Amino acid sequence: MSLSARPLRLSTTQGDFESRFKERLHWSGDTDAAIEQRVAEILADVRQRGDAAVLEYTARFDGLSAPSMVALELTQADFKAAFDSIPQAQREALQAAAARVRKYHEAQKKATGESWSYRDEDGTLLGQKVTPLDRVGIYVPGGKAAYPSSLLMNAIPAHVAGVQEIIMVVPTPVRGSVATGGSGDQAASSKGERNELVLAAAYVAGVTRAFTIGGAQAVAALAFGTATVPKVDKITGPGNAYVASAKKRVFGTVGIDMIAGPSEILVLADGTTPADWVAMDLFSQAEHDELAQSILLCPDAAYIEAVQREIDRLLPQMPRAEIIAKSLNGRGALIHTRNMEEACAISNRIAPEHLEVSSQNPHQWEPLLKHAGAIFLGAYTSESLGDYCAGPNHVLPTSGTARFSSPLGVYDFQKRSSLIEVSEAGAQTLGRIASVMAHGEGLQAHARAAEMRLKDPKP
Repeated sequence: MSLSARPLRLSTTQGDFESRFKERLHWSGDTDAAIEQRVAEILADVRQRGDAAVLEYTARFDGLSAPSMVALELTQADFKAAFDSIPQAQREALQAAAARVRKYHEAQKKATGESWSYRDEDGTLLGQKVTPLDRVGIYVPGGKAAYPSSLLMNAIPAHVAGVQEIIMVVPTPVRGSVATGGSGDQAASSKGERNELVLAAAYVAGVTRAFTIGGAQAVAALAFGTATVPKVDKITGPGNAYVASAKKRVFGTVGIDMIAGPSEILVLADGTTPADWVAMDLFSQAEHDELAQSILLCPDAAYIEAVQREIDRLLPQMPRAEIIAKSLNGRGALIHTRNMEEACAISNRIAPEHLEVSSQNPHQWEPLLKHAGAIFLGAYTSESLGDYCAGPNHVLPTSGTARFSSPLGVYDFQKRSSLIEVSEAGAQTLGRIASVMAHGEGLQAHARAAEMRLKDPKP
């Protein structure tokens, strides 16, 4: 049976466009109640029993039995050995990608991550002190695929921010042993073997410690700490529904980066880019999973037809053709717009994770685009370059959250403290203001504390 991919065809001139458009965009991020219950049980158990619970769940869900957590810890020697064992081309690619990611985040730190202060005319000092988090945990998915790129994107900005300890957890489940509640991925190895490219990336990125554990139990171990796994200040990195649910539940005990939904790409095209390039760019997100969303917005109806022809031609060539077809058929769309201005307006409504402006003059349209995780300008800027080696972070807001949130960055691994040093002269002015406001709120102790520093407490 041959596969076919027929994304929903829409035109903004259709009378039912709004209803069909909203229906295609809809995705529920609600977690299954059974998953929520199971995750709650795992978190509570790990919090109470620590290492023993983590070992038990790792054996049950990943089929990976170990006498102690020490056997599940990776060492710096493991990272170095993995780096030395991979082909030279992979070593060079990892180092080149890491160098670009590091350069970008070092520039980001200079722009947004420095402390500052100033003094008023009366000598009062006001400012902000920026300090790195002490210890962070990064979750690297394992099983269905290896994600050294995700490791680089999480560990390097933490390192640039000045985080002293970066603790990695990565599941290495045994093939066919995964049970509901675990890391949720099918292993790439029959023996739970470690992925050398991921460990090599850990070597390049400067990971401090690492454990071959995954799922909700790994999140719990990082959030609460065990006898072996240190408690962290923040957890970042993507995972399945169990990991996402666990991250939501431990937020407040630790910080988290975001709750990621299915991957998304939106292509704004003016019809000048080769149609097969755009078709493949749509595939690049559709191949992630069946819920991924790929949308094309274009004012050229003939070009949309050309892209559909390329989808038909290229799909049989793709190793993940079945996943691509399900994604495009279930959540994809090819939308004919009145013009590029309307396409930009629709893009802002969607607020996509990845936004490609595939046009002859992308800078003409970029000022009209307000909401996107990352904006890729020009026909030669494929989204996949951003995923691996362009430099900016590929951990991006999904499901419309780009309306109010940002890519992972150095700022996610720092915190800010306000600096206030009021001079004697400043206290005379600020004290009277504070006194009036505190009395107005009925907080007399606040008012008295300010008034005691006044030379003349009379109004």
